[in-house]
Parts: sequence; structure tokens; C-alpha cells
Amino acid sequence: MERVVVTGLGCVSPCGTDVASTWEALVEARSGIATLTRFDATGLPSQIAGEVSDFDPEVRFGRKAVRRLGRFMQFALAASDEAILDAGLATLHDGELVVEGVDPERLGAYVGSGIGGFPEIVEEAERRLDQGTARISPLFIPRSLINLATGQVAIRIGAQGPSLCVATACAVGNHAIGEAWRAIRTGDADVIVAGGTEAALSPLGYGGFMTMRALSRRNDEPTRASRPFDRDRDGFVMGEGAGLLVLESLSHARARGARIYAELTGYAATTDAHHVTAPAPGHAGAARCMRLALKAARLDPEAIDYINAHGTSTPANDPEEVTAVKTVFGDHARSVWMSSTKGTTGHLLGAAGGLEAVATVKALHTGIVPPTANLENPDPACDLDHVPLHAREARVQHAMSNGFGFGGTNAVLVFSRVP
Repeated sequence: MERVVVTGLGCVSPCGTDVASTWEALVEARSGIATLTRFDATGLPSQIAGEVSDFDPEVRFGRKAVRRLGRFMQFALAASDEAILDAGLATLHDGELVVEGVDPERLGAYVGSGIGGFPEIVEEAERRLDQGTARISPLFIPRSLINLATGQVAIRIGAQGPSLCVATACAVGNHAIGEAWRAIRTGDADVIVAGGTEAALSPLGYGGFMTMRALSRRNDEPTRASRPFDRDRDGFVMGEGAGLLVLESLSHARARGARIYAELTGYAATTDAHHVTAPAPGHAGAARCMRLALKAARLDPEAIDYINAHGTSTPANDPEEVTAVKTVFGDHARSVWMSSTKGTTGHLLGAAGGLEAVATVKALHTGIVPPTANLENPDPACDLDHVPLHAREARVQHAMSNGFGFGGTNAVLVFSRVP
């Protein structure tokens, strides 16, 4: 089996349109959440979101190309460009990406999304109602199909190896990265760009979560609304963006002298088979997933220094995740740093796992554990070291990133420092 390493990072988030600006905001717990501007939310119970600002797709890709790209695809392409350039596998010539240093038939793309082209679907549905079926745009399907984030990334980088689109709600980024890990380990590819993307901030998408009473209503102080593990949390804050990694076999990375951020040593996926939205009691499925990921990494629980929690800032998820961690880690749970970066970014749905994998790798690479923003009054049921408010400088040897989604789907990644 091949060992798999991370050689490139890319992201678009409410905190910045690249890894450097996003990581700086995560470390400083500087929120990217604000009052909604994408549509008029006046009078709604929830009026805040983690919107991506300062992102001009026409500057990045050209006006003609943007007409064919749903917003979730635009985010995926921007993050993919950054990641593959960061990995030293491409150069830019007059705005065109030129990939080099990898056999195209050994290069893959695994990009997932929870909802895909939801705003584009709504837009065309409204057009049909107003103007009739004949007026539907011929670009509607190519702009909205959920797998075309993967397709567009593959075209952009010339990936002729395996491609896959995962759609497992908020666990999708972890699943995409984990399945890419499996493909490289078994020799199906040398390099895969993997992660998640999401851009579902439309009245229908936002309204659906709002009427479920899943969203925070702390409209008067948006930057303090997402507060994982805090007793005053009242729901998650919906966000958008993308997070992608370049995964590469260790032998391929070493042969070309690549800079290595970390090794992806473990991955597991489980299902609760319990409820559409609520976790199983004690988050049993998540606990089983963490155990299996540790087994895949050949690590004891005591080896883990840091957990990037799913930590959504919802009343149900946070204490259940803490319970699952205690179940798996026993007494060592008290020694693990367990933060949620969603306090800063909000919940990016299908992009969450990809972005949080980027954050987890950065923690390993920099020796800085990002904090949980807005954790001012800890919930007594969330009594681990959740790294409140301020980052920690610490050598992290092994780290875990959790991702859970509707339908009871769970995916856990384990990353390790490379000597």
C-alpha cells in the first residue's frame, strides 16, 4: 500500500479567498460572519451568514467561462487552482493553468458538494414560471449538476485518472478526501485533488434550514453568533466556500522533491442508521468511525493531540460529539485539544470538511492549534479543552478531523506529521 501525503492546500471561505488569509483569521478567531447581503432577509428570524466576499469570478476565469459555472463550481476551481499551484504541480501562463510533473492518466479529482447548484436550480425554476419552459437557459444543467464541480476541476487540471463526486451532506469533504486516499493507496492514481465545495445561500436553501429552526437568530451580533460548545449557542450559521487538498503518494512526492505538509494516515466512514437529522444516542456511529479511523492509521487514541471537531454550534450536535470523543478516548479525552473552527467561519455544509481538513493540516504544519471562537460560557456538557478564544502554540504530531452529516453519515480523517 502506498503512503499518502498532502502537498497542496487551497480554499475559499467567508474569512478569505485563499489559505493564507483564511488561516490568519482562524488563528485570530476573527469572524467572517455578517448580516446577509445575498438576498433581502428583512423580517426573517435569521438574517446572518458566512458569505464569501471579495471574490470576482470574472477576473479569475473570464466572463464567458463564468456564464457556464455555478457558484459552487467557481469556488471549487479557485481552491483547486490554489492547491495545485501550492503543490508545485502547475504554473500560470497568461492566466492559463499549465499542469506539469504528473502523468494526466494518474491524476484525479474527487470534489463533493452537499447541495450543489441549488441557487441555479431556483433561478431557472423562477424563469420557467415567469417566461415558460422554452426560456430555460441551455446552460442550466451544466451550471447546476452536482458532479460538475469535479468535472470542471478535472478539465481545468487535465485529470484523466479517477474522478468522483460525493454527496454526503456535511460529511462530504471528509468522504471525498478519504476516498481519494484509498484510491492512491491502492495504486489507482499518483495525485488527486480532493475536498468539498458549497454555495447554497439562496432564499430557498437558507429558508429551509431556518424553518427547521437550525440557524442562529443572534442577528444583532453576527460575529458572535456561531459559538460551538457554548451554553448560549442557538444554532449554526450557514456559510459557503470550498476547501481542497492535493493528495499524493509519498513515493511520487519524494521523487519530485515536493514540500510535504502532512501525511494522511487514517480514514473511516460509518452510518448511524438512526434518524435523518439527529445523531444516534451517544453519537455511537461517530464513536465507531473515530475508532476505525484510528485503526486505519495504526494509532492508539493516546497518540492524538488535536481534534478539529465537527462542532456545529447546535444544541444537539456539540454535546453528543463530546460524548463520542469521551467514549473513544477515555481519560485521554481530557488531554486532547478539541476546537471547532466553525466559530469563525460558520458552517459551510458540503465545504466544511474540506476547509477543516486544510485547517487541521495547517495545525500540524505550523504548530498552532486554532481556537474555538466565541466560547465564552462553556456548556457543562461540553467540558473538554475546546481551546476557547485564543490559539495555542503546540507541537501536534497526530490530529483528527471529524465530519458528520444528515442521514447519519460519518467520516473521520487522521493526519500525521512527516518526519
